[in-house]
Amino acid sequence: MTMVNEPFLIGRGERDVMLLPRMANRHGLIAGATGTGKTVSLRVLTEHFSHSGVPVFMADVKGDLSGIVRPGGDHKKINERIGMLGLENFTFEGYPVMFWDVYGQQGHPVRTTISEMGPLLLARLLDLNETQSGILSLIFKIADDNGLLLLDLKDLRSMTQFVGENAREFRMEYGNISPASVGSIQRRLLTLEEAGGDLFFGEPALSIQDFMQTDAQGRGLISILTADKLMLSPKIYTTFLLWLLSELFEELPEVGDPPKPKLVFFFDEAHLLFEEAPRALLEKIEQVVRLIRSKGVGVYFVTQNPLDLPDDVLGQLGNRIQHALRAFTPRDQKAVKAAAQTFRQNPALNTEQVITQLGVGEALVSFLDEKGAPTVVERCWVCPPHSRLQPIDEAEREQVIRRSIVYGFYEKLVDRESAYEKLTQRAEKLAVQQEAAARRATATKPQASRRRSDTVLESFAKSTVRSVGSQIGRQIVRGILGSIFGGKGS
Repeated sequence: MTMVNEPFLIGRGERDVMLLPRMANRHGLIAGATGTGKTVSLRVLTEHFSHSGVPVFMADVKGDLSGIVRPGGDHKKINERIGMLGLENFTFEGYPVMFWDVYGQQGHPVRTTISEMGPLLLARLLDLNETQSGILSLIFKIADDNGLLLLDLKDLRSMTQFVGENAREFRMEYGNISPASVGSIQRRLLTLEEAGGDLFFGEPALSIQDFMQTDAQGRGLISILTADKLMLSPKIYTTFLLWLLSELFEELPEVGDPPKPKLVFFFDEAHLLFEEAPRALLEKIEQVVRLIRSKGVGVYFVTQNPLDLPDDVLGQLGNRIQHALRAFTPRDQKAVKAAAQTFRQNPALNTEQVITQLGVGEALVSFLDEKGAPTVVERCWVCPPHSRLQPIDEAEREQVIRRSIVYGFYEKLVDRESAYEKLTQRAEKLAVQQEAAARRATATKPQASRRRSDTVLESFAKSTVRSVGSQIGRQIVRGILGSIFGGKGS
């Protein structure tokens, strides 16, 4: 391996292909058809980053990345590649890893709160239309205005029910609230819960700082999200990663152009991020990718086809590793041509032709030079990884989890007082008041009607104002990508 902050040797062809650490936060792309070597390229980059003290986050969508915690040497082809490339003093080693899992089965549980995620990403997660998304935003607004914390799904369900039942009272201040839209949101929340989405919301919420760790040797921690099961719910997968990017932007300070990234974030199966995403969300994603570089975060998209990414995103990816593409269909041919055109051409290569001829582990590579300009594309063999290719077994994984510095913290679910508890208390108090009013034979019907209306709003407002003072955190967190553009409000 290279020394800290020295260029990373990624591959060898006519010349050595090197990635400059101080250009690594300019984002990147690893593309190619299935089975062409994308995962090995991801591993090689990850190992270099870790060795140089840069923490890494990546999702293990196929369940084959866990072996990075153990030294390699278990694969005949790896040894053949070492000899072919003439890699002297090559040693096998494992790397510091922390496992995470939304379901809490193969890693530390990963949670966020409803408020932190915010209405924009939740609307995507729930597959809401524009009208329903607007109602969801109103529900968040009413909760915020009244100091009610939305932490988990039962908070959002109770808040949605409350707003629906009292839509008439809220109409003057917040506008029309469609009962049909409220009902649709409630049904989608139930569906999300049945899909296991309720496990993702709650406390303790994930702290980004737990990703920003190095070990005793100064190597960057590799955070691996176990995502093979999560991929069965692709919207939960992509929503989680988008939220994570948002939190990184929100919490990390501006650093300009550091000598190496503060964190590198690999977004595997990147095509899922952009499929069926509304234009408003796409624009925010593009803006996040552009802005997060100033926080020292490098984002690397991993996908089969470069056409999976919008042009505005693709244009921001300065470091590129392109493995083989097939050209069987007109769309395939278009992808090959598009991929070839994104490189700075090498007069010695017919890039468009070579893309279809690359062997497994071979790639066309172009990284940014010291001035930030793309180098001419080079054909090379990607260097082999130093870690083990085969996944670790359950016992090894459990050992790694239990030795983690955060073990025991995220495993204990906390359910503090929030919207659900406050609205339940309000409903119980209202029921007592209504029973008392019914027993007062002297009360007139108009007075009783007026008293009920006052109770719904005044009791709600009074109880929530009192609740704000008793909360651990006095700010309602305005979350997700929306928080990047408006900040967190109180």
